[in-house]
Amino acid sequence: MEAEEHPRMQYRTVPRTGDQLSILGFGAMRLPMKGRAIDEERATALIHMAFDAGVNYIDTAVPYHMGASEAFVGRVLAGKYRKQVKVATKLPPWTTHRRADMDATLNAQCSRLQTGSIDYYLLHSLNRENWDRLLGLGVMDFLDRAEADGQIKNAGFSFHGDPETFREIVDARDWTFCQIQYNILDEEHQAGTAGLRYAAKNDLAVMVMEPLRGGMLANAVPPAAQESYDAATVQRSPAAHALRWVMNHPEVTVVLSGMNDEAHLRENLQTARETLPGSLTPDEAAMIAGARDAWRRAMRVPCTGCGYCMPCPFGVNIPECFNLWNNHSLREERRGAKTEYAVRLGGALGDAPGNAGLCRACGRCMTHCPQQIPIIDALSEMQQIYEGPLWGAKRFIISHAAGMATRILAHRAHKGRETDNAGITD
Repeated sequence: MEAEEHPRMQYRTVPRTGDQLSILGFGAMRLPMKGRAIDEERATALIHMAFDAGVNYIDTAVPYHMGASEAFVGRVLAGKYRKQVKVATKLPPWTTHRRADMDATLNAQCSRLQTGSIDYYLLHSLNRENWDRLLGLGVMDFLDRAEADGQIKNAGFSFHGDPETFREIVDARDWTFCQIQYNILDEEHQAGTAGLRYAAKNDLAVMVMEPLRGGMLANAVPPAAQESYDAATVQRSPAAHALRWVMNHPEVTVVLSGMNDEAHLRENLQTARETLPGSLTPDEAAMIAGARDAWRRAMRVPCTGCGYCMPCPFGVNIPECFNLWNNHSLREERRGAKTEYAVRLGGALGDAPGNAGLCRACGRCMTHCPQQIPIIDALSEMQQIYEGPLWGAKRFIISHAAGMATRILAHRAHKGRETDNAGITD
């Protein structure tokens, strides 16, 4: 909705256009799920709740939810919300092989989003390789023509490369905005704080992705980090502290959060309303710095769970492997870690296995990883830690135990129905 209709929501100005955007944006990458599909009823209610509270920016992309996100967002925006909310989506470099592909992709996106014009359009996940390749394919001509035709209102880019490439891209065009990964752990990673300030100095709006590093900063908090949070004068959740740190920067225009829970949305809305630029006290900044240092000491792999490495042609569930490894490394009590790994990734419960040992070192994942993680080496180390010579036996034992438990529960349920039905006749 318009900013004046929501006096409690905080809005920040896009320097080149004057657009007033809510500091909290809705990321449509991690929506509520029902099985393997988006839970459309719940996700629609959640997003409309955000819009009704003043959020007026939503971000999607072609690969989100295995290609289902854009069309879903189009349905969510249909009707009154399309005029009230700015929508952002992206050109995927990995499916762009010629100049004509850019036009075809944009036309298909407008159709899926049920709109004639994309408010904020990004070149997706730029790094040195993607940037050079898109330039060679004529991406500047594509952007110029699409803006002239009105299919794109504002051109920008999302970034996962090195600082030098970031500055080069900023200087290459009069972009309206950029999107960078920024959080308490990424001050010197990718664009980092220096990139944030450089973009703002050049009048680009800055949209921040991964403010919670794929949810990691809100979950499995290291004990030492929790001690820092517990010492705060005002008690907040780890997620609220992390979001406040990002929103405190005056150069930040929008902070994207992939919300999939109503309680999380309510908390994030409150954080957005109260966190003005420069509002962190010195004591609060020092407390968050202490938590940040504890996180850095505890992490094994800097994975955000973005899923760009997927699908693995050999079946490895790479994000879940690293998520488990990080979570286990953050626990003081680590008993049961190998069993949990076998249950969740070993196919012990009848689902398809996704364990690290399936890796065949093809390297496909590494060409897509925004964090430049040495995935092959990390998976090899995980295999040594979690699988070992008794891996097959552990999977069998867990699978056998799960099967017995299922049969016992089924038998009890059957006996219960016999008791309930005793004495009942048609």
